Amino acid sequence: MALRLCMTAFNANRCRLRHPGRKLDMCTAEATASLLQAEETFSACLAQIDALIFKPLLQAEPHDQRGKDNFKLFLLLNDRFQALWNFTEECYRILKQKCSTSESFCIQDFYTVRKGELFVRLYVQYFVTFANYVVVHGFEHATKSKSEAWKHHKTVLKQFLTDFTSETSTSLALYVVLHKPIRDHVEQYVLLLTKLNEALKEGPEKDLVTGAIKEYMKLESFISQVLDEACFTKALWKSLGYKFTDMLCVPERRLLEDSRNLPISTSTNRSDRILLFDDVLVLIQGNSFQSFDLKLVWVDKNCREKLAPGVYGLRIITPEETFLLSARDPQVKAVWRWKLNQAIRQALNGKRDFPLWGKTGEGTEPLSCRCFSYDFKLEGKFKSATYEGEWRWGKPHGKGTLKWRDGRNHVGDFKEGLEHGFGICLVPRRSEDRYDCYKCHWYEGKMRGYGICEYGNEMVYKGYFKDNMRQGFGILENFSADHPFKYTGQWENDKKNGYGVWDDKDRGERYIGTWHDDHKHGQGIVVTQSGICYQRTFHAGKMVGSGILLLEDDSVYEGNFMEDLTFVGKGKLSFANGFVLEGTFTNKSGQGLQTQGILNTSNEQLDDRITKAGTEDVSWKIEDILEELVQQQELKSLHCYLEKALKSSLHPLGKLLKALMIAFQATYSGIGANRHLLTLAQEEVKYYAKKIWEFYQGLLHLALEQKGQLPTKSVDGETSDQNACSIVLPLILPCFYPELFMLYMLYHEREDDLYCQGIVDLSLLPDIKLLEFLDVQKHLWPLKDLTLTTNQRRSLIKDKCFLSATECLQKLITTVDPREKLVILQKTYEEIESTVSRVVEKDYKLPMDDLLPLLMYVVSRAKIQHLGAEIHLIRDLMDPTNQGGLYDFLLTALESCYEHIQRMRLHQRENCHGTHSP
Repeated sequence: MALRLCMTAFNANRCRLRHPGRKLDMCTAEATASLLQAEETFSACLAQIDALIFKPLLQAEPHDQRGKDNFKLFLLLNDRFQALWNFTEECYRILKQKCSTSESFCIQDFYTVRKGELFVRLYVQYFVTFANYVVVHGFEHATKSKSEAWKHHKTVLKQFLTDFTSETSTSLALYVVLHKPIRDHVEQYVLLLTKLNEALKEGPEKDLVTGAIKEYMKLESFISQVLDEACFTKALWKSLGYKFTDMLCVPERRLLEDSRNLPISTSTNRSDRILLFDDVLVLIQGNSFQSFDLKLVWVDKNCREKLAPGVYGLRIITPEETFLLSARDPQVKAVWRWKLNQAIRQALNGKRDFPLWGKTGEGTEPLSCRCFSYDFKLEGKFKSATYEGEWRWGKPHGKGTLKWRDGRNHVGDFKEGLEHGFGICLVPRRSEDRYDCYKCHWYEGKMRGYGICEYGNEMVYKGYFKDNMRQGFGILENFSADHPFKYTGQWENDKKNGYGVWDDKDRGERYIGTWHDDHKHGQGIVVTQSGICYQRTFHAGKMVGSGILLLEDDSVYEGNFMEDLTFVGKGKLSFANGFVLEGTFTNKSGQGLQTQGILNTSNEQLDDRITKAGTEDVSWKIEDILEELVQQQELKSLHCYLEKALKSSLHPLGKLLKALMIAFQATYSGIGANRHLLTLAQEEVKYYAKKIWEFYQGLLHLALEQKGQLPTKSVDGETSDQNACSIVLPLILPCFYPELFMLYMLYHEREDDLYCQGIVDLSLLPDIKLLEFLDVQKHLWPLKDLTLTTNQRRSLIKDKCFLSATECLQKLITTVDPREKLVILQKTYEEIESTVSRVVEKDYKLPMDDLLPLLMYVVSRAKIQHLGAEIHLIRDLMDPTNQGGLYDFLLTALESCYEHIQRMRLHQRENCHGTHSP
């Protein structure tokens, strides 16, 4: 069927096109009349198509599933047809009304110009739906319908389609009738608007019509490409077996390229055929196929693999597979690369180009960074997981979320396919309906650095990780009512290893000492809730050997005792009055403690160990170590050498240190655990450091003489003392620390009690009230999200402000070296300053007026139990070179906070007593 155009001229005096100030010529009037006639004829044609084709077919609803699916698509095609017909009728009505009622009208009165975008959209929608129907063989299935409605209208339809007689020709006739008149009408629009454009002079009207012509010409190209793609895709489905068609055939899917038409193959020869659709890339081999969503396909033109001569490759990257496409012709490779990239780009944009392969798509590469969801299927770390987030070259990269079927999920940063940066991971517990929540930093797929883990069994770990295991300093706390505890110390390979403090809140005990593989191991001090304190050696969590037990009445027992602290075997009991009972102790059921021994009341006991240590024949082969002494004189190597020598029981320095340890423990562990001997004890440790340094100097002098070298120039006494304090003292201090720190705890017990009571009072205050109480300036508060007024309810936020500084200060108890304690104090200050700088959004150096309140806040939240003992130990044993410097300043600030908290508690007590006094 062909549409006819009656080029009837309307009376120019009755119907004129105008622009203000001038009238249009006769050619313009003729074009208008032609357009009016074309719309009238086209509208009549659409009415005939609706009556003879759409209405009969809409009554012939099939019963099979495939037919029902096609019928739904035909219903949509009918809706698109009705919209296009309504638009044509409206265009004709308006144009006719203007011509009949107005003497003249402007270019804007042309509906096809004024409503050009709507015109194009309606035609695009119709032909896209028409092409979808063609792809699924819709007309073939429709003409095979056995319904009575179809049989009734078939005769009339054949009269309308006089050139077609057979069933096959009927489906072809339907195909032609439902697209050719509409396509021809678009071509006529271009011709009529072109004739109108030729009649116009240069000006806004001509530019408007020229723009409309360009859009309609693009629409012509689009229609042609849509129909070609539909026929190309339809032919593919006809050539493939039902197995592939059932799984791959989708009405909206279009075949863009076929390796049988443009030869290309995979490098592994695993594919018989490669098909590029507008949404997926399909590799077919035998009776199976693989499909790859184009939104997650990357094309790398720089093939890194070596190829055979005359072979040109494209590297295809997908989330779980990377493979090569190889061609024998460089032009074929270029075409495939261009089509792949344009298809990927259009899939990412969610729409095809207009026209489909027009200039808008040329030369633009798809983005390498994308944001989509994907389900991992192959074996690997992410198997059965769904990732939703940012991608880059086939790997999760940027912000994203991973979810597994078993309930695990990870939200955070990714880099090149692995968790990298901060992330939050939830892991379900197998036996409980709870989760372990890891809030941590990740490095190349594993936890590394600082993090917080909130376990589902009510335990919380705050500390450092390495390779998914707790490593370094960390705090593990159990908040459950069954067995509450807190461990603060070192970790290695997810276990407690090194120095750590264990608070058993249920039993009221605290263990201070070393650990190995989650067990108490080595020297340790235990303080009980009742005030009893004892030192003991542990092995795999159990007490071994003898120990020292300090009782509530200041009596000291040295010897073996059970876990329930009952004396057993040989031992010595030193009473507070100086009496000493030495003998064998037993504890029989029902008979109480029994002993057989000697009670000495002379108060002149001398430990045999001291005598033995003083008279021990220290001998060694000096020639074996002279060479090493001479070589290890540089400061760094000297430190390592002395550390190794002092730990060796075969080296003269190690033997000397061991003898001094025996003497020190004998003097200060038993009856010596008296606070009044603190000054003597700490001076004695300094004296030991000095003597060991002098001993080393003497050995070095001897070694140089043996080698015939001149001894180094002797240093003065002050320099020698400084070397002893700065080099030797930190190395030997751990050997004397348990006894020494116990004396510091006893000596400053009253001050620490007042301080702890003040800490308890301050801990009851939420963050904001505590900041107000300490007079911290409000512009330094790290609570930018809160707007506070006098009438507002105060925030209940607690233990969140300056958290990094608080956790840093808590590390003070994890080391025995005064130098390391001062470094921790400096880092605490830096964390405070860093937090304040972030709040005020500039570098901020804290003056003393600001530092003291903020430091007091951190001290109150850190809750270090024996802070007074820590401060005085640092002050007494720190390197003299640090006096007057930054360390000294920070230590003074810490002392001020400690004393202020004590005075605050005393002041509260005085006020309380004053209120109740007569």
